[in-house]
Amino acid sequence: MNAVRAELRKLLGLPTAWVGLVLGTLVAPVVVLLNAPYTRRAIAAGTLTDTSDLGLRDLGIGLIGPMVLGVIVVSSEYTSTGQDSPGARQLTTTLAAVPNRLRLLLAKTTALVLVVAAQAAVTTTATLALTRVLHGEHAPAAAPARVAAAILYWTLTALLAYAITLITRNGIVPLTLLIINSSVVSVSYLLTKVTDLASYLPDIVGAQMFIRGGDFPVEVAPVTAGLVMTAWIVLLLAVGALLFQRRDT
Repeated sequence: MNAVRAELRKLLGLPTAWVGLVLGTLVAPVVVLLNAPYTRRAIAAGTLTDTSDLGLRDLGIGLIGPMVLGVIVVSSEYTSTGQDSPGARQLTTTLAAVPNRLRLLLAKTTALVLVVAAQAAVTTTATLALTRVLHGEHAPAAAPARVAAAILYWTLTALLAYAITLITRNGIVPLTLLIINSSVVSVSYLLTKVTDLASYLPDIVGAQMFIRGGDFPVEVAPVTAGLVMTAWIVLLLAVGALLFQRRDT
């Protein structure tokens, strides 16, 4: 528990982490608010007939928050501590305090999960509540199972970013790729046009835990989708942990 508390303080003490917290928490509700006039017109005109995912789809744009947190919790350890000692990194001090690397990773993982799960709970609740206020009966009911699935999706996405950064030991590359894939152009989605197997990539299959009306080439049941995405994360975390154990500081 001491290691977890230390990792929580370290994570929440990073300015970049607060950028991820603020962006992840505010972006989705703001998008719902900005899109409200268009959405109301589309519903009134009959061009938007399926509103079962209203609000829930907007949660996707907020994923930049957990991605930033997942990356920064690792990449900050490899950042130079200052110009006076450019070769020194935070990881050296961290390992001096917690020499057991697996224990250190467990503490980091726990701290990340706690922060992201709390952020996801607040964001999901606020987004769905705002959607309900703006669109009334057209907004989907905040079913506990779908809310929990959305929170799980955010948490697993943060762990995906965390695992990739563990493997690469570089924050810029994974964060750039993940943000582009989730907001600019989804390479995963484009791959689904080539092969149905791409529907089982973590970001695509995971969304089916709580999105019902998506344009998915292969429909996967919510529980199965959660298990598949979890399996991806466990595999990548295992690879990252193995590499972290064997590498020098």
